[in-house]
Amino acid sequence: MAETATGATAWQVDTSVLTALTIELVNAGGVNPGGTEQATVDVLVAEARRRGLQVTTREVEPGRPNVFITLPGGQGPGLLFLGHSDVVPVGDGWDRDPFDAYVADGRLFGRGATDMKGGLAAILTSMTMLHDAGTQLSGPVTLACLVDEEETGAGIRALVADGLDHPYLGCVVAEPTDLETVIACRGDSYLEVEVTGQAAHSGRPSDGRNAIDAAVRICNLVTADQERLRAENDPLLGYATWNTGMVSGGRGTSMVAPEAHLWFDRRLMPGEDTTSIREDLLSRIDAAGITGDGISVQLRTTMEMPGFRTEPDHPLVTAALAALAEAGVQTRVSGWTASCDGGFISRDLGIPSIVLGPGELNEEAHQPNESVRVSEVIAATRAYGMLISTLLNPDYGASGA
Repeated sequence: MAETATGATAWQVDTSVLTALTIELVNAGGVNPGGTEQATVDVLVAEARRRGLQVTTREVEPGRPNVFITLPGGQGPGLLFLGHSDVVPVGDGWDRDPFDAYVADGRLFGRGATDMKGGLAAILTSMTMLHDAGTQLSGPVTLACLVDEEETGAGIRALVADGLDHPYLGCVVAEPTDLETVIACRGDSYLEVEVTGQAAHSGRPSDGRNAIDAAVRICNLVTADQERLRAENDPLLGYATWNTGMVSGGRGTSMVAPEAHLWFDRRLMPGEDTTSIREDLLSRIDAAGITGDGISVQLRTTMEMPGFRTEPDHPLVTAALAALAEAGVQTRVSGWTASCDGGFISRDLGIPSIVLGPGELNEEAHQPNESVRVSEVIAATRAYGMLISTLLNPDYGASGA
């Protein structure tokens, strides 16, 4: 690293080393479902220790550890980076082995290149460069790389339950945002509805109570509620949504269905929680006269990821935008209709969060021939380093920033 004429840090990233690290992380795999994150963790641990960084691990499940890599600093609040070690299943349509990563036409190809091995490599490289330069920081920089982000979120739930060993002034979730600074995310939840009726012969359906008919009426209530939500549009996030993902029920065509199941995906706005959503749906079901007279309904939440929002003038946001500009990235503040682990960090630990990483979520992540632009990984490395240097500059808080 060298100082520019303006006093800003000019980051000279060794592209070959950064690319090699990204390739090694991609080739380590970590397909989930499958619980195979250990190989990715091993790469991160070995590289971090070789580079002089501090490493701790916490086992979430057998063979599935969360890893925490830290560049020490002073006693002040630090900066947290959040990532995950798992990737989605491979699927069909690949031109080459998805775990034999390669570079072509300025892009690095392989499963997880965008989501999110490129982001992990950029964070670790920026921390290494700061370490090698002997940069004095007011607080520590920690990369928390968690297991099971792509499925049930066991890693982030364990982190929240265990807590962190140091206070942090902000969190950067390195999911792929095409280097846009995402300051708000929707959350997600799964609701399972179990409808119980009474079986009867279809020749005399009035002798029974049809659970499928009741389930259809519940679906109609959800559709009507979606219209209500559509009117509550947020400029960054749009609106909360319902989706009926699965339906099952009945035992045969000639029987009145004694049971039915519905599985809903309910996307959450920041501040929403599934307890109130579940209770509201139950009250609507009761008010519509669906329950009673042999029909009962039970609702349970099987998954919840909270949304979050950070104010656009928060120092974490303004410093991120400035760092990106200094790294030569033309960017903007945006929102995400997807969800991520940052919602837990914001809601449960009270740490302001943003999402910022190389790669494009909708066009590149989870796709056959997944890839990330090498130039974006380089730019992310520079921007992360500049963000750390700004927020953890010992004189930054004293300057009134």
